[in-house]
Amino acid sequence: MANLGIPHNTIEVLRRHNFTFQKKYGQNFLIDPNVLQRVMDAAGVAEDDCVLEIGPGIGTMTQLLAERAGKVVAVEIDRNLIPILEETLSPYPNVTVINEDILKLDVRELISGQEGCPVKVVANLPYYITTPIIMSLLESGAPLENITVMVQKEVAERMQAGPGTKEYGALSLAVQYYSEPEVVANVPPNCFIPRPNVGSAVIRLTRYGTPPVQAADAGKLFAIIRASFNQRRKTLANSLGNAPGLGVSRERVAQVLEEMGLPAMVRGEALTLTQFAALSDRL
Repeated sequence: MANLGIPHNTIEVLRRHNFTFQKKYGQNFLIDPNVLQRVMDAAGVAEDDCVLEIGPGIGTMTQLLAERAGKVVAVEIDRNLIPILEETLSPYPNVTVINEDILKLDVRELISGQEGCPVKVVANLPYYITTPIIMSLLESGAPLENITVMVQKEVAERMQAGPGTKEYGALSLAVQYYSEPEVVANVPPNCFIPRPNVGSAVIRLTRYGTPPVQAADAGKLFAIIRASFNQRRKTLANSLGNAPGLGVSRERVAQVLEEMGLPAMVRGEALTLTQFAALSDRL
């Protein structure tokens, strides 16, 4: 089977199947062997692993995963890619392809029966739907060891950002509640076909066994975090005091901030995850 990481092999497969890229699926296929290797190494895929791949495309990364992992489950939304995957993955009996939308699947059920087999997620995610997919995986409760994904560079920076930076926000805190994020590679547009209009990055999210902070009510914690960044230039007291559904007054927020030793005019972007958990519990 031809190495799909070599651009002309990818182009040949696409031509042979008269494949047309679907803009609605945000399809950009990776064609750089060095970047593919970086993704493999970052994920740390080993022979006893089970890998969930989201958006296999024509199977470029799937082939490499199949050679390293014990089992690969690849979820592809575009039914026009299924005949191509049947061809490119025919030598790999350890690969199962599912023609479905990952957001409509129960990830826990998808990987059930893999007890004793470490589960890792690898994906070249469509940029328009990156955040919902990542949050769905993190919130699924599925026993995922790590998630190594190609995303828009700006989104990777937001996931990894710390307090006081312009990239820091609700996504940073949500990702860091569930995992330790690390950007492992920056990827220029010329590594894809067709070329995206933005730079990309590979980020690895290593799941925590237990979240690094303990909040009495995680739902309340994330509601407060979202409200804090909905209008990020507002003070925390104003953001939370005006947020529908939170049921706290501006005065109560100001009182709690004072008890925590924080300035009355503090904004959400200044608080750490630990401080948000404390604020949530006190409120």
